[in-house]
Amino acid sequence: MSKPNRHNPYSFNEYLAWRNSFDYYADDFFIQKVVKHFCGKDAEKVDVKARQISKKASFRWRELSEESSRPEKRPFVLHYDGHGNRIDRIVRPKEIEIMEKEVFSERLFSDSVIPWEKLVSMFIIYQNSEACIACPLVCTEGLVKILEQYADTPETRHILTHCKEGIDGEVAIGAQYLSEIHGGSDVAANLLEAEEKNGEWRLYGKKFFCSAAHADYAVVTAKPTNSEKVALFVVPSWLPGNKEKEIRNGFTIDRLKWKMGTSELPTAEITFNGTRAYPIGPLERGLANVVGIVLTYSRLTVGLAAGAGMVRGFREAKKYSEFREAFGMKIGNFPLVKLQLREMELYARRTSAGAFKLYREFLNLEGGLKGGLTSDEPIEMRRKRFNVRELIMLQKITAAADSTDISRKAMSIFGGHGVMEDFSSLPRFYRDAAVNELWEGPKNVLLTQIHNDMRRVLEWYPPDEFVRSVLQGAARAVIESFSKELKELVAHPHLFGDDEKTLEVCARFDRFCTDFFHAYQDVALADVE
Repeated sequence: MSKPNRHNPYSFNEYLAWRNSFDYYADDFFIQKVVKHFCGKDAEKVDVKARQISKKASFRWRELSEESSRPEKRPFVLHYDGHGNRIDRIVRPKEIEIMEKEVFSERLFSDSVIPWEKLVSMFIIYQNSEACIACPLVCTEGLVKILEQYADTPETRHILTHCKEGIDGEVAIGAQYLSEIHGGSDVAANLLEAEEKNGEWRLYGKKFFCSAAHADYAVVTAKPTNSEKVALFVVPSWLPGNKEKEIRNGFTIDRLKWKMGTSELPTAEITFNGTRAYPIGPLERGLANVVGIVLTYSRLTVGLAAGAGMVRGFREAKKYSEFREAFGMKIGNFPLVKLQLREMELYARRTSAGAFKLYREFLNLEGGLKGGLTSDEPIEMRRKRFNVRELIMLQKITAAADSTDISRKAMSIFGGHGVMEDFSSLPRFYRDAAVNELWEGPKNVLLTQIHNDMRRVLEWYPPDEFVRSVLQGAARAVIESFSKELKELVAHPHLFGDDEKTLEVCARFDRFCTDFFHAYQDVALADVE
């Protein structure tokens, strides 16, 4: 029992001193093990890069991220200057501008940076959540990757250099504008028009969800005049010499979205009215390229960001449980809290290990995913590509949902303090995780796509062989159980019926996909440990 004390001496300083001095990589021995296991011959070089970037992300960039997330600093649009000129200036906190410049100056997509260095750097940076950095990073990566394959004009080669290596000390930022008002995932239904005159392409129409609207360049989907095929273009936000004058490239930023999460990231509604654009790749291959290249990197990053967020959430919740005392004992000693922390640790570690394992399989896939599910390749290579294609979608839906759950559970360890935005970053992680569940394809869309894919390859890839291939290293009983279940589910013709049998299959397939990908993550975690 305690007696009254009007000068309550309680302080959080001990916990805060630990939190503010923790190095995301140097003090995390599990992630060091993950790097050593999956990066192979590059592990030593990656370790050096990780320690270097973590010194910035863990301290300076963490503080900038937290300061820029205050609600009064949300971005807004200044449509006109003082003389009536339309400028559509996106006003963002100075902290974001400083951090963004420093992060992009690392030139993570340069030829001098190996893929594992880039991946681990992004994993460390993502432990600060979105912060108007995560989305621009992966969008820039997607732009770089598609331009590496298709840049064939002076303009597109200039953009590629600007995003990869920088020009005059400035490294450009990329974005992707795909969604229109009728819905984001149904890209084939886009109505934005691309008109060609005298060898120049101009865009006309509206895009409804344009994240990273402050970017220098954007990948944009549009249909050429009188065509039903979606083509892909790269659009500069300003034509040469006009950025300093704040003269946009033939488009207006109509408004910024008021989002629940990723609040520091300006997401806009944009009207194109004669916007200069440059085609990327064959016009008739726009949809295949945006899904096969651009969205692939975005979906991979959702899994990576989910792991990073869970790692930080668990770490801070566990330390708080060792600091906080209630009812005469540390709260971490209560059995129910201990069980909750144990579950959080499992999810954080399995998600991180699974993201690195999948990235290794993606890196080892010569030529990337390529479009479609059939080709003239040997059956073994076709199956490898199929594995990675499906695993990327499975990771996206599973890791995103897990991230929301684990963020919520981490907040609960803090009690009432857990929802206080100026007490910790966990509420921001929770809101950002919820947004990630919707970006790059919501769960229902991807589940339907996976089921369709499984049925389309039945002739050359039976369900039991797919399960055995993906879950190599799992217990035999686990493989047999998943094989039996998937065979039954894929026997159902589609997930579009409104009958009770289809609804039952939909529910089972939903559970199957989550459990199946958890099994894949568990194999990855067992390999690490």
